[in-house]
Amino acid sequence: MKPWTIESWRTNGGCDIPIRGSDYRQFHADDQRPLFAEAPDLPLPAYMLNVGFVLVPITSGNGPLEIAPGTHRMSRDAALRAVESAKIETQTIALEIGDLLVRHPWALHRGTPNATHLPRPLVTIRYVRRWYTDNSREVSLIPRAVWQTLTPERDRRRIPFARARLAK
Repeated sequence: MKPWTIESWRTNGGCDIPIRGSDYRQFHADDQRPLFAEAPDLPLPAYMLNVGFVLVPITSGNGPLEIAPGTHRMSRDAALRAVESAKIETQTIALEIGDLLVRHPWALHRGTPNATHLPRPLVTIRYVRRWYTDNSREVSLIPRAVWQTLTPERDRRRIPFARARLAK
């Protein structure tokens, strides 16, 4: 396997859409489970990343992402303390249509309020190494009967993390 070819990665996606009346979310990191539970703060090379696709201009008024740079290299507790005490300065990210936002999912971030009348979508694809499995994210369960109709060669490999989330 070539380590940095697209074939060595799996994907799944999502969309953040703050609407008028939304509020500040809590600072958080995506993907809550460390690779090695016995060494949760072990520094590792990236085995996942998030790529956001900008569909509308993202401005200070329509709910930009706020991120705490460098927190992906810190323990989760230390990163949260640094953000809460303002030792790390957070940044809101303004983007234009067609921009890409590439970020490490462990970097602390949060959504901010959308004060406009229009929803603000940001479509995100999460790339993870093929060998990585994770059940820390809330996703819809796949009915077992549906899973059994999928062919392993073609269909099942296109659905990342499904084996851990089959409905009974």
